[in-house]
Amino acid sequence: MELTNSLTLIVPELILSISGLILLLIAAWGGNEASRPVSIASCIALGGAFFLVAPSVCAGASGPDTIAFGGQFRADAFAGLAKLMIYVAAGAALVVAPAYFDRAKAMRPEFAILVLFAALGMSIMVSAADLLTLYIGLELNSLAAYVLAAYLRDDDKSAEAGLKYFVLGALASGILLFGMSLLYGFAGTTSFSGINLAMAGGLSGGLLFGMIFVLAGMAFKVSAVPFHMWTPDVYEGAPTPVTAFFASAPKVAAVALTGRLALEAFGSQADAWQQIVTFAALASIVVGALGAIGQENIKRLLAYSSINNVGFILVGLATASIAGTSAMMIYLAFYVAMTIGSFVALLMLKDEDGNYLETFGDIAGLSTTRPALAWCLLLLMFSLAGIPPLMGFYGKWMVFQAAVEADLLLLAVFGIAASVIGAFYYIKFIKVMFFDEPVDRVKGLSDWAHWALLVIATAVISPVAFLATNWLVNLTDMAAASLSFAG
Repeated sequence: MELTNSLTLIVPELILSISGLILLLIAAWGGNEASRPVSIASCIALGGAFFLVAPSVCAGASGPDTIAFGGQFRADAFAGLAKLMIYVAAGAALVVAPAYFDRAKAMRPEFAILVLFAALGMSIMVSAADLLTLYIGLELNSLAAYVLAAYLRDDDKSAEAGLKYFVLGALASGILLFGMSLLYGFAGTTSFSGINLAMAGGLSGGLLFGMIFVLAGMAFKVSAVPFHMWTPDVYEGAPTPVTAFFASAPKVAAVALTGRLALEAFGSQADAWQQIVTFAALASIVVGALGAIGQENIKRLLAYSSINNVGFILVGLATASIAGTSAMMIYLAFYVAMTIGSFVALLMLKDEDGNYLETFGDIAGLSTTRPALAWCLLLLMFSLAGIPPLMGFYGKWMVFQAAVEADLLLLAVFGIAASVIGAFYYIKFIKVMFFDEPVDRVKGLSDWAHWALLVIATAVISPVAFLATNWLVNLTDMAAASLSFAG
């Protein structure tokens, strides 16, 4: 009976894994001609997993009924909400990829399969309730991601991005594994609840160092300072659809997993890790903002923007409260929409020969030549800057409000002050697109799928979305409450 219940809880993961294996065989037999059907089938598999997970999120699933395989896996509302964002981001990457790779004559079916297996790994990550499950999900995602970064085998930048990501990712995995071994050695268990119980009896030196190493490993995965060094190079070098995927889905998975670790495994010693998270949050906000100022390549700028946004997300985690966790998930939801929209807009910047444009010099005067694209990009950048009444502002408002309620007033004040720095480089987009002399380089046409994604992403972060904020807050509150620290 227990096995049956456990299998019922992992049906979305089973769909992704079985679909991935079947599509792998189809790709082997069909060759490159199977690229489109495999991509479509992958989107259908992600959609099926999405609709299977959605009811648990709406119902606020929590408690013993969400535990599978003897406490190794948790299919609660918190994990479900993260999975919905992951599946949406993965699906968006699959939709925009064919047009990009067809241009480079590099569209192969393994791209969709790698994205599918990466999504499976992330799905396991956010539901992990044990260090072993955590590591299995993390490595399944990472191995697929390393190949995706180097997907364009004939492109030196892509190969370099894949190598850098692999080397630094292996280092982070080693740090994480060492921390996990310390936790197991001093706690005597690999389950999050068991580690939390062991820490409740006192934080020994071994447990403290284990916690620090694990959080350091996770900081790499979320690209938080001081483990952010790989992000600009990998984002710039990887193919743009892959970068869009990296900037959204893995970020959600890593943040959700970090939140579950901090609040469930280390929840009884929140005072010990709050200092670490607070430093990472402030440092990420400042370094991300300052690093982006001098960038001319838009992909590199968006990389620093992601570091900056991770800092704001970590402010919510630093509160170690239900309100802070809820605010963190709200910010993540809007961050996914802003990121997908920004990279889709970047993919729509093409010259008349279909070559992709990536610098500020290429979008000078864009409002004159391509006004619809320029206005969508303006709204996305203003939302990332946190300018009201866009939803990026609402996400930051919720995070800082939670920090103030948790008596972290200084963190909120410094975060708000540092966010002003970030507004500078977002406003640079407006200056270049609306006030510089037009260069009229963006002449390539985009298909309906790109326009549809861009319009949806822009609508999600527009003031119209305020109508759904109460519903979203209820969902995120239930998700945060489903964590065992709040139960």
